[in-house]
Amino acid sequence: MALPTTNPTTTNAWEKLKEHFNEVKSLHMKDLFVEDQERANKFTIKWDDFYVDFSKNRFTEETFKYLLELADDVKLKQAIQSQFSGEKINQTEGRAVLHSALRAPESAIVDVDGVNIIPEVHSVKRKIEAFTNQVVNGERKGYTGKPFTHVVNIGIGGSDLGPAMVVDALQFYKNHLTTYFVSNVDGDHVNEVIKKLNPETTLFVVVSKTFTTQETLSNANTIKDWFLQSANQKDIAKHFVAVSTNLEAVQSFGIDPNNIFPMWDWVGGRFSLWSAVGLSISLSVGYDNYANLLLGANKMDEHFKNEDFSNNIPVVLALISIWYNNFFNAESEAVIPYSQYLNQFATYLQQGIMESNGKSVDRNGKPINYQTGTLIWGEPGTNSQHAFFQLIHQGTKLIPADFIGFTKSLHGNQDHQDKLISNFLAQTEALLNGKTKAQVIEEGTKEAIIPFKIFEGNKPTNTIFIEKLTPESLGKLIAMYEHKIFVQGVIWNIYSYDQFGVELGKQLASKILKEFGGDVTNAHDASTSNLLAHYKSNR
Repeated sequence: MALPTTNPTTTNAWEKLKEHFNEVKSLHMKDLFVEDQERANKFTIKWDDFYVDFSKNRFTEETFKYLLELADDVKLKQAIQSQFSGEKINQTEGRAVLHSALRAPESAIVDVDGVNIIPEVHSVKRKIEAFTNQVVNGERKGYTGKPFTHVVNIGIGGSDLGPAMVVDALQFYKNHLTTYFVSNVDGDHVNEVIKKLNPETTLFVVVSKTFTTQETLSNANTIKDWFLQSANQKDIAKHFVAVSTNLEAVQSFGIDPNNIFPMWDWVGGRFSLWSAVGLSISLSVGYDNYANLLLGANKMDEHFKNEDFSNNIPVVLALISIWYNNFFNAESEAVIPYSQYLNQFATYLQQGIMESNGKSVDRNGKPINYQTGTLIWGEPGTNSQHAFFQLIHQGTKLIPADFIGFTKSLHGNQDHQDKLISNFLAQTEALLNGKTKAQVIEEGTKEAIIPFKIFEGNKPTNTIFIEKLTPESLGKLIAMYEHKIFVQGVIWNIYSYDQFGVELGKQLASKILKEFGGDVTNAHDASTSNLLAHYKSNR
């Protein structure tokens, strides 16, 4: 069964929201709090170790009611069931979308083309566990008999961003292995990493579903050439493993068939860290922590699948995003984690959200006349407060923001944690209330300066408070945003799981690369021709 194909703008709920928007668009949130002393409690979801306060948003109970009706009008419940049951909801590529199956328990049953995929998923998990334990415990050694000290993940896109983000986020839990990530085809990138490596003690994980990705193969071959300066061809089998479906190409590279970890076409790249693509995560933090990451994601899956929409964290966050994107015309959202460990989190979400929902054709194959997708950006607090917060506070753009914080620090320095969380709470309060002219005058500000110190406030935020940054809580957080992506895609009536938009540039790059060889000449626009000539004459 296909996903529903309802144009959201034709629904009754959308019409109600349009009329309602004109009534509430000028309301100030601080007035809503004055009018309803229970507002904060009404718009808070407490689930497991998550405390999600979405009361600092520019809507009323009536707004929320209409948004929930919109979810029903586009048959969101049916769409969720279709995804989890293994139906081929990625219709443009004829595939199921089952990253959730990668973290399902062994007792689960998920059929794809009439076959339960769960036994195979857990078979690969056991292989990851065994391999991880052998490397971490020093049982698996390099070509000179020394145990491994370094791991290098070679991949790009989903084969890099997810594992890199998680390894960074879980640094507190890492073992003795040092992990590096090589992604960009920029030769300076790979060579800077190589400078830090000892070929005798480094394990390389090559991640490429097709084993044809230009950036990944270029970097893998450069590293292999460097490795062979001190080792022999047969030693490749001890130092290189692959996550791929192209067994023939991997074996041609020199990798032992026993060291190939499979992938499946029902897992999109940007959702693949839960698969063998996460091997570098398992190696970095140990398999038990990796298993807890998956456990957390599965708990969020169950919450998303079974909870009533009014108390369903991913659904509520997605509906709020629709409200700002499609009615307030807010084009971007900021994600501000108050943890330096989540330094790469917004970067990771950029791919997940913008590659998934950056679409202008609906599920009926027709051009869309409403906004889809959101621009995602952000940095950890408190650093970001000293950077772009000025724009959020006093700029002309409406920028909804998610604030993510943890009630407990990992290293236990309470003084630092109290200062961090005081800023975390103060910023959402400041964005809510702003500062009035009367307050500025009361501070004794000179008359000429008064206009510059007034804050309008009324800037919307969601506050996601989590008890502690653990592998399990991180799994829940990542899965929460994955499901938010799905809900938005369903409402916007788009296919979230293809990414044809990344292909055109790749195809043209291949043609241009051949021109550097000499004889081949392709037709280009005048600008590209000039730039090409400039590069060729100066390379």
